[in-house]
Amino acid sequence: MSRLTATPAATALIERLRARHGEVFFYLSHGCCDGTTPLCLAPGEMTLSPTDRRWGTVADAAFWLSAGQAEYLASIALTLDAQAGNNGAFSLEDGSGERFVLQQRLMTDEELAAATAPGAPDAGMPAGPASLG
Repeated sequence: MSRLTATPAATALIERLRARHGEVFFYLSHGCCDGTTPLCLAPGEMTLSPTDRRWGTVADAAFWLSAGQAEYLASIALTLDAQAGNNGAFSLEDGSGERFVLQQRLMTDEELAAATAPGAPDAGMPAGPASLG
């Protein structure tokens, strides 16, 4: 059971951004004004801390968040989506007329039991932020 999924609209936007910018990754911002915004970034645009955790991957792009967010969202399933509008953040899609948004829902007890531990490495993925180097 994955704690993170993406809609077809989000996957298509990721692919367009990858075609333009190369590899990308996501970081869940700690935004104060627009809430928590998923930022799409190119490697090297942001330094991750040793306490950041990889929540999963969407369309072969790693999705990172802080340890505090991982703890807070431990029972939440996230779905990355894309919709019309601009986010006004430092995300690669800004200015494209589209923006990434997150849908959230509480996981069932059965889903929680089957889910990968929050922040645990995905199969085949490096565990630490050094992989974004």
